[in-house]
Amino acid sequence: MTEEKRETPAPEDAIEDFAALLAAHSASSERLQPGQKVSGTVIAVTGESVFVDVGIKVDGIMERKDILDAQGQESVGPGDSVEAWVIGVSPQEIRLSRSMSGSGVAALEEARDAGLPVDGRVTAVCKGGYSVEVLGKTAFCPGSQMDGAALGDADSLVGRTLQFLIIRVENRGRNVVVSRRALLERERLEQLEVLLERLKVNDTVEGRISRLAPFGAFMELAPAVEGMIHLSELSWSRVGAADEVVSPGDVVRAKVLSISKNDKGQVRISLSRKQAQGDPWLEAPERLKAGTVAQGKVMRLAPFGAFVELLPGVEGLIHISELAWGKRINKPEEVLNVGETVSVKIKDVNADARRISLSLRDAEGDPWQDAAQRFAVGATVSGTVESRTQYGLFVSLAPGITGLLPAGVMKSARNAGQYGKLDKGDAVTLVVQNIDSAARRISLAPEGTEAAAMADDKAWKQHASSRAASGDAGLGIMAQALQNAMKKK
Repeated sequence: MTEEKRETPAPEDAIEDFAALLAAHSASSERLQPGQKVSGTVIAVTGESVFVDVGIKVDGIMERKDILDAQGQESVGPGDSVEAWVIGVSPQEIRLSRSMSGSGVAALEEARDAGLPVDGRVTAVCKGGYSVEVLGKTAFCPGSQMDGAALGDADSLVGRTLQFLIIRVENRGRNVVVSRRALLERERLEQLEVLLERLKVNDTVEGRISRLAPFGAFMELAPAVEGMIHLSELSWSRVGAADEVVSPGDVVRAKVLSISKNDKGQVRISLSRKQAQGDPWLEAPERLKAGTVAQGKVMRLAPFGAFVELLPGVEGLIHISELAWGKRINKPEEVLNVGETVSVKIKDVNADARRISLSLRDAEGDPWQDAAQRFAVGATVSGTVESRTQYGLFVSLAPGITGLLPAGVMKSARNAGQYGKLDKGDAVTLVVQNIDSAARRISLAPEGTEAAAMADDKAWKQHASSRAASGDAGLGIMAQALQNAMKKK
């Protein structure tokens, strides 16, 4: 008996406990105000009442008809989540409603004063807006106060039941004005307030692309709350329009860059999709090795070369001198087109400077590597006149390979007059007299001409120098080969 007496609280302790519970209840109830939207879990449905746990010590109570669907069936049950509006707060209960109900001027004024949403059925499109039947009265919703997303097709709203806020009741209910936009904006601000309590700069968030704009894309962070991803932050690749990388409805991850307010107090949240993906240049040295051949997409052309994307956000440059073997290129457009996929050889990777040097011609291979087999001595070959000099005709036989028809050999030919009329771009058929792959030289002759000595070195030296001065590709190799040949002699 003694132990039982010790476990029984003293009367004064019980009073203190009750006072503490009452104080806790009062403090919790004070946090809820009429017009506030709350989320809760249905505890029980009994008779005509629905009991809801809204996160405080006192349960919320709403009428059972609030959870009935169009067929009169209960749309939620115990354990289900439900959203409702606080329509009354007292020490004994929290009264809830999914929307304002009832009829008459008193119900309209009560909903207006408490800021409670009401169900309204759009009955017609009228001058300047819509006619809406709400709480037994016909109200007017200005077009500017309707859901902005539906303004493009006004007739599509007729017959729909939506929620509105009553913003004006005059002349005993004969002049009632409602607004859906005000309700949506209020919900947006509530969601924004909750979001800003936990959202910080540099956080990574996930959301749905809600709409596109010329300058970027908007991402929904919470119901009716958007952040903006600028065009430059959508991808590490160059993007001309948002729809190149995202579409409305896509779920993406983004990094929070900034949270700020403009002069009107509107909150702006700037996001970056590309920074949430990580910097592609960090892995470029591992994935792109010098000396290897890779596939890439031509992104843009410049007077000095072409930029090719090898990885998303990682571009390399093909200098104009690396576009072709032995062919004079005046501008990259002669060889490449934007959007084209090409094979390139990686010459150098500098991740710190974010530069990659590429070569289009090296990816194709050195044309002189098998020239001795392709242009054997005595073989008949066809080509195009590249230039005419005092030493003879230089003839292009293949990309990167040029042969010389010496002036002396040309003059001694039986049909010398025919060759004397040839000019740049004319087609001609000749015979290979000599070939020196190391020096990158081929000597040509008219068909039927006996083999002669290799053409004069001066001709090749002048030809290489003139092409080098004009910026032709492959000339460094040719000039070096000529110098080596001269040293040997």
